[in-house]
Amino acid sequence: MVFSSHIFIYYFLPFALLVYYALFRARQRWRNAWLIVAGYTFYGWAEPRFIVLMFGTTFIDWLMSLVIAHNSWQVWRVWRQPVKIVDPAERKTRVRRTAITISIVCNLVVLGFFKYFNFGIDTYNSLVQSVGLEGTQLNTFFRVVLPLGISFYTFQALSYTIDVYRGNAEAMANFIDFSCFVSMFPHLVAGPILKFSFLADQLKNRRLTSDKFARGVAFFMMGVAKKVLLANPCGKIADTAFDAGSIQTLDAWFGSFAYSFQIYFDFAKNFDSPYLAQSITDFWRRWHISLSTWLREYLYIPIGGNQGSLPRTYANLTITMLIGGLWHGASWNFVIWGGLHGGMLAFERSQGRKGVYHNLPKLVRIALTFLIVTIGWVFFRGGTLRGAVQYLGAMFHLHQPFPNASLIGGLIFKPYYILSILVAGIVVWFGRQTWDWSQEMTWPKTATCFALGWLALIVLATQEYNPFIYFIF
Repeated sequence: MVFSSHIFIYYFLPFALLVYYALFRARQRWRNAWLIVAGYTFYGWAEPRFIVLMFGTTFIDWLMSLVIAHNSWQVWRVWRQPVKIVDPAERKTRVRRTAITISIVCNLVVLGFFKYFNFGIDTYNSLVQSVGLEGTQLNTFFRVVLPLGISFYTFQALSYTIDVYRGNAEAMANFIDFSCFVSMFPHLVAGPILKFSFLADQLKNRRLTSDKFARGVAFFMMGVAKKVLLANPCGKIADTAFDAGSIQTLDAWFGSFAYSFQIYFDFAKNFDSPYLAQSITDFWRRWHISLSTWLREYLYIPIGGNQGSLPRTYANLTITMLIGGLWHGASWNFVIWGGLHGGMLAFERSQGRKGVYHNLPKLVRIALTFLIVTIGWVFFRGGTLRGAVQYLGAMFHLHQPFPNASLIGGLIFKPYYILSILVAGIVVWFGRQTWDWSQEMTWPKTATCFALGWLALIVLATQEYNPFIYFIF
């Protein structure tokens, strides 16, 4: 179920909200229970069998967090005892070390199998074929289907058990509350990756107010407008360009810019004007903030961060981004994309604030950063490594396109598409973030939200093209 689909907008979301607000006088746990039902329905809409998988990993993480908190495997004996936060200064016992290991291993094994099994088999077969050992290839009749959003909810659950182990969060004694944290449908399959501390208090105590509801409606209407009115037409341009096979230089750049806008407006709820970044380091403070925070706190810092020598720091940055690239998808394209960003992060750190890059005018730094990011997106969108390399070759006019490549320009330089790109650029570089813009809802802002929202719904009714990029992660 896609957030911008008719089923979600006209049936699922209204019904979910109706029941939720009908329970406004009920205990908080009843509302959490309804969110669990809604979350599992949303998640299992396309593939009900994966509900069991998410429930299993959720139960293991919840149980291991209680083992860590009580420092005992006999959780049933201390069931009704108050849960205490682990003292960070206290020496970790074998019980706690074993429990956190079980949680981490279970989550990573599940993620690794479902997301990287096919990639591992294909990589092995390509490798042995390249050295002339075709007879040792593995039979690939068995293919693993990727569960939606498994990367998001796995990382989110891992952050919970790790925080409990570190003493940064209190374990949740009630399974309903914790399951609600994992399965809440607004962020279940497309993020953001919320830290438990961000929602801990709200899972136990939250107030329903008209102001919060109004702001939530504004967020949703603006999000649908960005998705339908900007991301979808930009995506159509990008698909036409990247799937062309042979394309002229100007068309290739136009397609790559369109993809940069598509991936931003598809998922703009977790960004802070990333295309205004003045460096790659600044970009990662603004882009997919919850993922970059997770990678920093649970990967980069634990492997050493910047506490060692400079070469070690550069290596840690590169390793973190390589894994971050692989998190996005099981393909060498994503590994290269991560390596490109990791290399740029290491390079910028080596230059310091006195480097040539930092002495450039602000607008030049923003433009260069956007160009570097756009070039990186080619690997992200290219489909295959060969396809990405060929597309980059077209962007930099390294080979002559086929004679019929000129037809692509007629398909992507239509007035509607050009207008979409221009509006997208204006919103990206001159517009305010929805979070800041909606801090205080006035009547003109309310009218703007409903006007754009209704326009998006009208356009949606006429569109057949409605992809959602982050569903594949």
